[in-house]
Amino acid sequence: MAAGMGSRYGSLKQIDPVGPAGETIIDYSIFDALRAGFGKVVFIIRKDIETDFREVFISKLEKHIEIDYVFQELDKLPKGFSVPRGRVKPWGTGHAILMAADKVKEPFAAINADDFYGAGAFRVMADYLSSLDPGNQSEYAMVGYDLCNTMSEYGSVSRGICTKDENGWLLEVVERTKIRFVGEGIEDVQENGESLVLHRNEIVSMNFWGFTPGFFNQAEPLFVDFLKDNLENLKSEFYIPLAVDLLIKSNKAKVKVLQSHDRWFGVTYKEDKPLVVEKLSQLHREGIYPGKLWA
Repeated sequence: MAAGMGSRYGSLKQIDPVGPAGETIIDYSIFDALRAGFGKVVFIIRKDIETDFREVFISKLEKHIEIDYVFQELDKLPKGFSVPRGRVKPWGTGHAILMAADKVKEPFAAINADDFYGAGAFRVMADYLSSLDPGNQSEYAMVGYDLCNTMSEYGSVSRGICTKDENGWLLEVVERTKIRFVGEGIEDVQENGESLVLHRNEIVSMNFWGFTPGFFNQAEPLFVDFLKDNLENLKSEFYIPLAVDLLIKSNKAKVKVLQSHDRWFGVTYKEDKPLVVEKLSQLHREGIYPGKLWA
């Protein structure tokens, strides 16, 4: 998913080079996915960045893996809805994933373009998806991370705080949109201005999801309901965690938590970039990645 505006970052971070040979974070995700056994990539982008995306990715990737892309635009709404005056913000990750419904006919992983998840996350997700019963279209998965391993030193972040049962099934995911460090602790600033203290080892969703094609049919009516209630709220977003949470609570889906204790990193803010560059350089030096990803 690469259609976000990147307002906090200040530029088009989806194509910003961070690797030693000019690689983007997307390059690492695709490289890790390919090694794990995934065989196709569908970019979800905005029409206005199509040219940049094609120049940066298509030519170097098409000989390694099947490539396709779709557009997430404000006016791509269900029948009976139109874009309200003044709406600029995209409709969110739940809307983004629905844009790929015609391109994806097999179990798939959905990820953010600007998050580095680590090779292990792709391996556990590929193993899980390949083990699913083809007749079961409502059993999904997510890779969960420790909250303390997903923070930025430079501002607040949005995270889906997760609760699972003793068998590893997701019980609830609550989107917290202003999580930040406060001294040695972590808190979320809620809409009413009050602070909610969070534990460092809370399991959080970093939008690394595993779905079957059945998810599209389940999420579409939820998006319709969302629009009925939130159409005139110009900042409202239909998040994947919201859709998943509704499906779980209505007993229409189950989600297995595949937990990772690795350190996630990404470029939420411009100040995050030097740390990302250094960490990726270290992974190359350690031999986790070759000198150049796409030789």
